[in-house]
Amino acid sequence: MTHSFISSKPIPVNERLIMALDLPSIEEAQALVIALGDSVVFYKVGMEIFMCGDYFGFIEWLKQQGKKVFVDLKFFDVPATVGRAIAALSHKGVDLATIHGNDAIMEAAAANKGDLKVLAVTALTSLDRGDLNDLGFDCDVRDLVLSRAKRALAIGCDGIVSSGLEVQMLREALDHKLLVITPGVRPVDNREEDDQKRVVSVESAFQNGADYIVVGRPIRDAQDPRAMAQTIQSQIAQQFLAH
Repeated sequence: MTHSFISSKPIPVNERLIMALDLPSIEEAQALVIALGDSVVFYKVGMEIFMCGDYFGFIEWLKQQGKKVFVDLKFFDVPATVGRAIAALSHKGVDLATIHGNDAIMEAAAANKGDLKVLAVTALTSLDRGDLNDLGFDCDVRDLVLSRAKRALAIGCDGIVSSGLEVQMLREALDHKLLVITPGVRPVDNREEDDQKRVVSVESAFQNGADYIVVGRPIRDAQDPRAMAQTIQSQIAQQFLAH
């Protein structure tokens, strides 16, 4: 095995799996949380749930179930607006939240985050080289991710969201100074029709240095979601047994 950059941060192993609740209704999301029981502690709630109704009521419900919450709304607006939004969110009992945008946006978020941990998005895992060309980013994906990570660290963000393909590079350049949350993780070979283009396995994500992984469809769409979550938790635990 190549050199391991496995996380040394004091994060309970069973909290390193973040389940993405990308579902069309709050009722379905609640049913899935109940079905998963203690197999998942940390949940990501994003735009799909945001459009379903009482988003903050649902967050409060998750907290009542003893869960941790990652708000993935990728705040992107005038810096003062983002700052006020992050300040308001910091009083909602949320653990992690994503922002997007330039230095001024990151600065506004970092200045207003309180105990909330703010994560800067680097490059979405649904984007490949061709997509970045279309968006006008005339640079290598790895260069873009590293540049954004360095800026986030300098400005005072707590972490970043990054594909597992770039995490090892980030650890080599920045050590373990930032939290790294890795989406697009697949517990088995990714053979299905999938809009995530830059994916990695559970093992690769953690060996490359991820602190958390985000998994959605492989759990949600499994014949037995709880069993799939438990399988992934076992895969995660195996990565930390020797550390």
